[in-house]
Amino acid sequence: MVGYLFAGQGSQYVGMGQDLYQAFAESKAIFEQADKVLGFSISNLCFSGPLEKLRPTDVSQPAIFTVTIAAFEAFKARVDVKPSFAAGLSLGEYTALVAAGCLSFAEGLRLVRQRGVIMDEAARKYPGKMAAVIGLPSDKVKEVCLVAGSQIANVNAPGQIVISGKVEAVDKSKALLMQSGAKRVVELAVSGGFHSSLMQEAAGELKMLLDKTAISEPRLPVISNFTARAEYKITEIRENLASQMYSPVRWEDSMRFMLKQGINKFFEFGPGKVLKGLMRRIDENAQVINIEKKEDILNLESG
Repeated sequence: MVGYLFAGQGSQYVGMGQDLYQAFAESKAIFEQADKVLGFSISNLCFSGPLEKLRPTDVSQPAIFTVTIAAFEAFKARVDVKPSFAAGLSLGEYTALVAAGCLSFAEGLRLVRQRGVIMDEAARKYPGKMAAVIGLPSDKVKEVCLVAGSQIANVNAPGQIVISGKVEAVDKSKALLMQSGAKRVVELAVSGGFHSSLMQEAAGELKMLLDKTAISEPRLPVISNFTARAEYKITEIRENLASQMYSPVRWEDSMRFMLKQGINKFFEFGPGKVLKGLMRRIDENAQVINIEKKEDILNLESG
């Protein structure tokens, strides 16, 4: 059985998607549509940067979303695969919903652009940061968070947890986590304390946008980051997307859910190989094939 995985924020780089644009009509059409919908050239930012302009969350989110769908559309036109489930890491959940037919590409793009704007505004109003904790069990991380006032933002894989919160709380947590035996605590290159209570006000704004957005029932079950299970009802999809903004991303639980359903082969769409690396920690026997560049699709087509 096959599952689809969709990349999250932080995997952006200058040049992403350019070879897809040049090689595949489906990808080119996605980039051209994205430029029209957004009213500025997201394709030029993806292809030429500079990285400083690609990094802000209100740009990186629509950029990664567009590149990921460009790869997905080119793949879908050339490779005959029938997936059983889909999941995406944070931002990637929106891409998964487009792949499942819940959202049109244009509606999804408008949503993630506005999501990025809302998150950026919240980050300015309530300054925060995030850090990845490597090599410490989740119960130990939770203990430190309770003492320092930070929160768990992502449970990505065994030994890889992300914390979030106010700047001083995350700084205090970093020192305590190292004292508690963490191998490393690495600050993430993000502009705020996402997936924490700092985003609760922003989640209310996002919910109002979601309520106005046309969402269809999924043709393919999509795993919610918030519940770590497949969701089918439109009302629950809307609620979960809003809750996801200030709640932990349960990625490890989501992957274990898919594995228990019998999924043993995954296609990861979008820039980078983050999800493949996380799966290696969750279940080293699961196969993950990256769909990021022209060669990834051509190799499957010829094979």
